Amino acid sequence: MKNLSLIKTLASFFYVGYLPVAPGTWASLLAMLIWVLLPIQSAVIRTIIVSSAFLVGIYVSNLSELRSGISDPSYVVIDEVAGMWLALLLLPRIEYPQSLIWALIAFAVFRIFDITKVFPINKLENMSGGFGIMMDDIAAGLFTAVLLNLFIWIF
Repeated sequence: MKNLSLIKTLASFFYVGYLPVAPGTWASLLAMLIWVLLPIQSAVIRTIIVSSAFLVGIYVSNLSELRSGISDPSYVVIDEVAGMWLALLLLPRIEYPQSLIWALIAFAVFRIFDITKVFPINKLENMSGGFGIMMDDIAAGLFTAVLLNLFIWIF
């Protein structure tokens, strides 16, 4: 039973996924705030954090899906966290306060990609299990990073 509680805690990103309205948006916003406030600036450590969120996310979202009998349960929001963190990891190092502005822009763009599921993100969503749950948000994070890096590079 304790293991089930840990899986629910991680899959729902400490129960944010159980909020009654827009749990994915709240999880993405909280992930963005944690990233901005994280005192560790090492790219290696931040890469390990994102990779860990992705790998743990595959495991706990797969178990959540199996135990609930629901395909991609709405309370599973670890995928939004990993996708948001990936987008922020891939942005250039920008000093405060501009970093907060770029993080907010990344949040908005990420949510647009995650909600609209443009091609090929919509195809990844059809993959089964925990890997499928995670991959559409990872793709949304990559799309966000590419778009914002292009914008930064052009302007």
